[in-house]
Amino acid sequence: MTDIEFGLDTFGGVTRDAEGKPQHHAQVIRNIVEEGVVADQVGLDFFGVGEHHRRDFAVSSPEMVLAAVASRTERLRLGSAVTVLSSDDPVRVFERFATLDAVSQGRAEIVAGRGSFTESFPLFGFDLADYEERLELLAALLKEEKVTWEGRTRAALTDQEVFPRTENGLTAWVGVGGSPESVVRTARHGFGLFLAIIGGPADRFAPYIDLFERAQDEFGVPRQRVAVHSPGFVAETDEQARETVYEGWLAMRTQIGRERGWPPPSPGDFEREIEGGSLYVGSPETVARKLAGTIKVLGVDRFDLKYDQGQVRHEDLMGSIELYGTQVVPLVKDMLG
Repeated sequence: MTDIEFGLDTFGGVTRDAEGKPQHHAQVIRNIVEEGVVADQVGLDFFGVGEHHRRDFAVSSPEMVLAAVASRTERLRLGSAVTVLSSDDPVRVFERFATLDAVSQGRAEIVAGRGSFTESFPLFGFDLADYEERLELLAALLKEEKVTWEGRTRAALTDQEVFPRTENGLTAWVGVGGSPESVVRTARHGFGLFLAIIGGPADRFAPYIDLFERAQDEFGVPRQRVAVHSPGFVAETDEQARETVYEGWLAMRTQIGRERGWPPPSPGDFEREIEGGSLYVGSPETVARKLAGTIKVLGVDRFDLKYDQGQVRHEDLMGSIELYGTQVVPLVKDMLG
């Protein structure tokens, strides 16, 4: 438990200015760089940036933003959250992250996945079903040896070398939302498991971790690490934290529900997710107790707080990051110790 890593993830959601107006995408991106700098200063272990291709999110090229963060930080590991592999070329993904690894002096990580939105598929002309084949190719590329590969989704490779090479290899994970098939696939290809727990109690994911471990043993591959990603926000008091994020949470849940055919949020859903679900919102003490409970019940190696919340100001996000690093993490370590 003493070796647990603590990180932050952002999807690059568009934040609000002092007057409550949406900020320009360019300003949101500059703000994310500043947030990454603070994450490094308060001693956090990882900073993940998501990939989206829609109006309400600013980042479509995580590697570019992460390179900017790398230039101003020293120890923070840097990765995607997630790279939408189904609508990308694994060769280009490897090349971009190998480049990021060079400029960050070995701090780059890939978190690959299907993604939770589908806008990139019509944009680039790809099919969601191409994911498994692309994951297989990425796994082969990560060995940094000559690759011979043939599939439906891109040109075949014959004894192909891909550059630049990294100095010590790339750490790679697969983001999984709760599909047993995805867990087994992640084990088969030798990736770390990054569980996106965005609703309901965290302990319902314990069987997936057990499945991951059993699958690795059956495939005869070394056991890889397990991480968890969940949304949250830290403020001085529980009341302040809830008040700051509620309107944005409600707006996003309503919008995404409308897009995907979900029912609108019911009265009390917000409070239930905080009390017994996977929304880590509150004072440092409240968030720390809940976070420690999740780590104990799941036994994970890393916890990432998805800190950006809809319609929350950049200044409030900076305050949340500082409290997370300086108060929440030390409290959790004491509780686990």
